Amino acid sequence: MADYRGAPLATLPKTLDPNEYFNLSPEHRRAEAERAALRANLKRQYQLQLNNPHRRALIDDPALNRWVYARANPYNHFRATNKTSLLGALFGVAPLVVLYYVFKTDRDQREEKIKAGTLERKYKMSY
Repeated sequence: MADYRGAPLATLPKTLDPNEYFNLSPEHRRAEAERAALRANLKRQYQLQLNNPHRRALIDDPALNRWVYARANPYNHFRATNKTSLLGALFGVAPLVVLYYVFKTDRDQREEKIKAGTLERKYKMSY
């Protein structure tokens, strides 16, 4: 950790900030230990259910059920934000505008050349 040098324009991550990493209060350390113990207990219970050789029923994991439901129904849980609006405009509207501009300018240039009589046509209709 002592060899870490931060990037000049990036902030230091909280996990590498010495003030946050070393100077934790006892209450904060106790709360982290309680959360880790709770996670370990839930993981142990799930592993016991999963590896039970006499298991007859399916294992019901509510968090997994919520995740699968949210993945199966994405539009029910979509919320428009600045980021999604910007991405929608960038990938939905901008390509149409750019393609319109390219095709329109190419067509206008070709029309000008046809009117001036300087267009060299590849496929002549008559000789």
